[in-house]
Amino acid sequence: MIDFKKAARELISKMTLEEKVSQMLHNSAAVPRLGIPAYNWWNEALHGVARAGTATVFPQAIAMAATFDEELLFEVADAVADEGRAKHHASVREGDRDIYKGLTFWSPNINIFRDPRWGRGHETYGEDPYLTSRLGIRYVNGLQGPDKDCLKSAACAKHFAVHSGPEDLRHEFNAECDDYDLWNTYLPQFEALVYETDVEGFMPAYNRTNGEPCCGSKALLVDILRNKWGFDGYVTSDCWAIKDFHETHKVTSNAAESAALAVNTGCHLNCGNLYGYCLIAVKEGLLSEEKIDDAVEHLFVTRMRLGLLGDFPQNPKYTDLPYSIIDCPEHRKLNLKTSQNGIVMLKNNNVLPLSPDRINSIAVIGPNANSRLALVGNYEGTASEYVTVVEGITEKAREHNIRIHYSEGCHLTKDRVRALTLPDSLESEAVAAVKSSDAVVVCLGLDPSIEGEQNDTGNEFTAGDKYDLNLPGRQQHLLEKVTKAAGDKPVILIVLAGSALAVTWADTNVDAILYGFYPGAQGGRAISDILFGNVSPSAKLPVTFYKSDSDLPDFCDYNMKNRTYRYYEGEPLYPFGFGLSYCKFEIFDTKATETNVTLTVKNSGSMTAANVVQIYASHPDTKEIRSLIGFKRVLLDSGESKTVSVTLDKNAFSRRDENGDLYKICGEWLISAGFGQPDRRSEELYGTKTVTTVLFI
Repeated sequence: MIDFKKAARELISKMTLEEKVSQMLHNSAAVPRLGIPAYNWWNEALHGVARAGTATVFPQAIAMAATFDEELLFEVADAVADEGRAKHHASVREGDRDIYKGLTFWSPNINIFRDPRWGRGHETYGEDPYLTSRLGIRYVNGLQGPDKDCLKSAACAKHFAVHSGPEDLRHEFNAECDDYDLWNTYLPQFEALVYETDVEGFMPAYNRTNGEPCCGSKALLVDILRNKWGFDGYVTSDCWAIKDFHETHKVTSNAAESAALAVNTGCHLNCGNLYGYCLIAVKEGLLSEEKIDDAVEHLFVTRMRLGLLGDFPQNPKYTDLPYSIIDCPEHRKLNLKTSQNGIVMLKNNNVLPLSPDRINSIAVIGPNANSRLALVGNYEGTASEYVTVVEGITEKAREHNIRIHYSEGCHLTKDRVRALTLPDSLESEAVAAVKSSDAVVVCLGLDPSIEGEQNDTGNEFTAGDKYDLNLPGRQQHLLEKVTKAAGDKPVILIVLAGSALAVTWADTNVDAILYGFYPGAQGGRAISDILFGNVSPSAKLPVTFYKSDSDLPDFCDYNMKNRTYRYYEGEPLYPFGFGLSYCKFEIFDTKATETNVTLTVKNSGSMTAANVVQIYASHPDTKEIRSLIGFKRVLLDSGESKTVSVTLDKNAFSRRDENGDLYKICGEWLISAGFGQPDRRSEELYGTKTVTTVLFI
């Protein structure tokens, strides 16, 4: 075990106060006399190395969550870290230490997607704490590698905590929730990353939580993160969040007080420039130099573990990675697989997969059909190849001499595509394409220009959030017009969006629905593989799809009552965990214990296919209607049966009290095993019931 702390303290002892403070800004200065190179901490790797040129652009986090595949998340993160290493070393060789070139990745985002109106929800792994925990753990493992003393890259859990919109209020908003929701919804995934991954970094949120600004919260950063959980990595503020203390949260009077509050509560790094006021804070007695030393020590230890500071052994498997690994064929193959496994089939009236010998032409219509932006989501890199939906379908159609008729149909949000035309001017073209085709594919939804983070999107959709759950602009009108024109021809709706939309009309009126989320640079190819039956859909919804935004509580209400599948008392349009397959799967011989459920799964379909076994638990003395406590993705050949063991959440039959301490709930637990929830709507959509058993605890 290398004593990095000792080495860091020795280096700090040789530094002036000004030099130490210079290390607490995200753009840390070089100190040549001590051999300290400049380093920019700010880098992103949500679904690929972002904002620094070419990289593999994997599906957005919400699409990866739909795979319900822990090992796939590890493979993706491992590839992302490899590319990050290769890009970093190539940049440093050229003397380039700019932003987005370092090895401290401010990913993953493990906030709970509690409300579908939140614009940044597509950065998360959905609405469930257990699913988020398991996927976050494996993503961090992939980014950091197996050796804590020799990190491949440094992951960062964000945004700590109780953070999920509204985006336009985040710099002044106070997120209030009770102790039960705090400990049983908003914190479990953060705790899991501390205990099960040794995640290197934490990023607190912009907002206040229960009255305290997160980047200066004693409750979050001292009482919980350090003292209760024992986290010993570095903490960075969100970008320019410290100035909110005095400008909008009004908990301090000036910049020096804000800097002192943040450092004193354990926020070591300032994404921004306000920590320059630490010098004034020390002079005025608001901040001690010992606190400065502690902050710099945490930052230096992380850099040393990465091999970026001091003379420590480095893993040649990392340092010798060739530049040619970036968006290489192997990573593109993994990207395609991830995209295929993250596309959810919500409806199929036996029109999919498309049969090429019965189709001579296909109309591909809609504003997202030929959109690269709708493939990638936010915090993205630049792929060396993009395959849009119409390009993917065209590529596949050529193999069968099928003609493609493409029409944009309408603008994503406006009533016309060109300023000088009348409204809906492309609808006639879309109708003509439909009348000239044997099947119709309509590609609608959102894209990250209107759905995302404040400042990254236009304000038309509330700084990145959504006003409602409807298709924006004239998309619904186009869908109805095209469907009417199609008559008896099959109409397949493909939605590319980062969040749940209320496609209630489509559920009744179109023949099939695929939800692609933001499927990555290979998304169009993955969608065409599913449309033509090269791959059976296997993804599951990581969020609840509601029938209308009128089913939701107020957006600013952070209590979980009537939110997400665990608490929602109404009937959803599509439940969390739902997703159809081209094959029929069955479950037999279920046996449950406190630690695992064993069962036999059979694929009765005509092709190789995967499905996700999901285990839910309910108890009359819990506030939750039910909770996901285990899941396992199973791949089976046609006709194959396999006995599988699903490991259960170690805290499945416990809850946390107001102090965050576990207490067991004894008695009769109802355990269900199936390919979705045991709710009425899931059973209606699947046409089968889940297997249930009683477990006495």
